[in-house]
This record gives sequence, structure tokens and C-alpha cells, in this order.
Amino acid sequence: MEPISRIKPVPGMRRSLRLTMTGIVLAALAGGAWVWRNHSAATDIGKKIPEAIQVVTTLIARSDVPVRLTANGTVSAQQTVAVRPQLSAMIRSVHIREGQFVQSGEKLFTLDARTEDANVSRTEGLLAKSRAELRNAERNLDRQRELFEQHFISQAALDVAQNQVDSLRAQLAVDQATVEANRIARGFSEIKAPIAGRTGAITVHQGSLVQPNDALVNITQIDPINVSFTLPEREFVPLQQALASGDVPVEVALNAGQKQTRKGKLIFIDNVVDTASGTILLKAEFPNADSRLWPGMFVTVTLVPRTIEDTLSVPVQAVQNGPERKFLYVVGDNSQVHSLPVNVLLIQEGVAVINGEGIMQGMRVVVEGAQNLRPGSVIMEARPGLAPRAG
Repeated sequence: MEPISRIKPVPGMRRSLRLTMTGIVLAALAGGAWVWRNHSAATDIGKKIPEAIQVVTTLIARSDVPVRLTANGTVSAQQTVAVRPQLSAMIRSVHIREGQFVQSGEKLFTLDARTEDANVSRTEGLLAKSRAELRNAERNLDRQRELFEQHFISQAALDVAQNQVDSLRAQLAVDQATVEANRIARGFSEIKAPIAGRTGAITVHQGSLVQPNDALVNITQIDPINVSFTLPEREFVPLQQALASGDVPVEVALNAGQKQTRKGKLIFIDNVVDTASGTILLKAEFPNADSRLWPGMFVTVTLVPRTIEDTLSVPVQAVQNGPERKFLYVVGDNSQVHSLPVNVLLIQEGVAVINGEGIMQGMRVVVEGAQNLRPGSVIMEARPGLAPRAG
């Protein structure tokens, strides 16, 4: 039997061996290529630059900011007078119409004054009689004084004449007062407007019998006119200081659709605070010659009692709410943002008045698109008219 080393390989076996070796080499090459490709892709991902986030930014501004207070107000008349007669008499004439504007002193009603006319005539006659009697007594006193100086009459007779003159002088004063009282009563028969304003409903007519307690008509003053409104009690001190230093301008909006306004001034701050609502009552006065303001109307009141001077402000959308406090996204170097804590002093008309450590005029802050940001995010200014993309 021949040794194994001398056995010659069969040709088919050599071909199978070569194929096997070739397959192993190809598999090894394929595996190496896959490993190299994946490693290269991972390296590229690690070196990829973060995508910039589109936002809208603005600059922190410094200016004087007027503190504008707004409240709902009610128009009210400065005064309303109920016109009543002071005599018990019949209405002779009505000189006005319901809803008419009247001036102070204008005649409204005329009462039947025949009784008052008779009383005036009677007391004037008594006054004339008293004057005549007094003149006669004074002449008699002069004669008695001459006789006394000539020692023809006694002192007692002279005293009687003097006493008569004094009594008639007193009676004359009484008669003059009576005549004046009757003339005043006669004047009550013509009822005139005590104030200028607009008349209300007339409750009597010609021929009506009226008594002193009967209300004939109400007159409401329309020009000028008041607007009553309330503000929180925290505004009391600034309002009081502003009113003490001069006029405080007040503006009311008459019609929200047409944006009609009227300017006036603050005239009254109540002396107590409403404990139930924590508000204080105020009144402002407005010219109203055109009668655009009417008692009972609801209007929007705006006033500026003070101004915060030389302060920083940003659009209110720039202020972000954090878990502990409010902050701004400030744009730094390389267009990266970082958060900066901020204190909000006032928010009005879309503007926030702010301060805080490190907050300075001219800083660029994010106004829109902050919901997509984190500290360190890279931003890109959105084109005008193009809203930032949502995250």
C-alpha cells in the first residue's frame, strides 16, 4: 500500500478547492468594504453642521413709556333738578316741550296769580297808608317840639308825639316787608329754569292744579357732562399725585366701530376704597356741546396718570415663561442664542417694560419662533413676510 503523501490529487478536487478559496477571499473583501463604508458614514454624521432655525428678532429699545390705564365708564349728568311749584295754583301756560333744551332763567310755566296780585295790591295800599300816617305824625311831632320849646306843653305830651312817630315807623317797616313777601310770592307764579339742560317728561298741562310738592319736570345738565369709572386701588397714589400736580387728561371712546373720541379731565377721586372690589371711584368732566355723550351710556375710558422714564422695552412676544421665571432669548456670537432672566414691570398695548441683570439697550432678542429654540441653538432671520417654521 502506498503512503498518503504519494497519492496524487484528482483534478476535480483541485478545482473545488480553488473555488472555495476564491469565495472566502471575495467574502472578506465585501465585509471590509461594508465596514469601511459604515465607518465613513458615521464620521460624516458626527461632522454635520446643525441646521439654523428661522426666527424673527428685534432690538431692545430704551424710551419713556406712558402708563396707560383703561376702564369701562358710565356717563352721568353733573346735576339733575326737579322743578316744583312753590304755590298752590292752577297752570295757566306751559312754555316748553318735552325733551327741549332750555337755558338758565328761561320761562317754563306760568301759574294763575290772581290771588297773589290781589295780595300785592292790598299790602301796597296798607304801605301807602302807613307812609301817610307817618308823615302826619312827623309833622305833628315837629309842632309839639316847638310848643315844648316855648313851654306851652309838657314833656309828657312831647313824648306821646314821639312815641306815635316811632310806632308808625315800625309799622311802615312791617308793611314794606309784607309787600316784598307778596311780590316774591307773585314771582313764584312764573316758574323759570334753575339750570341749563334738557327737559324730561312734563307731568302737568294747562289747567292742572298743582301743589308745592308736585314735580312738574326734570332738567338734566348735559354740557358739560361727567363719566364715572373705577380703577384698582394700587393706582390711587399715582392718580392722587397726578391730580395734585395739575390737570390729568382723560379720553373716552364713544363708538368702537367709528373710533370717535372725546377729551376731558379728571375732576374727582373718591375718599374711600370699595372693600368688596378693591377699586376706587373716579369722575372725569367732558365738554358736550354736540350732545354725543348721554347719561347712562357705556364708554371706554383711557388716562395716563404717569410716565416711566428712560426704561427698556420689547414686544411682549419676546418674553418667554420659564419654569422659575421669565426670560429672553438673546442672540449672541455666531447667531447662537442664550437665555437671560428678565423682570416685567408693565405690559400694555403689546409692549413689555423690562429690567434685569445684563439687559441692555440694543440687544437682539427673539420675538417669533422661540418655541423651536434651546440655549445654544443657531438661528437665522426669517425673510420679511415669512413666518418661522414650527418645530
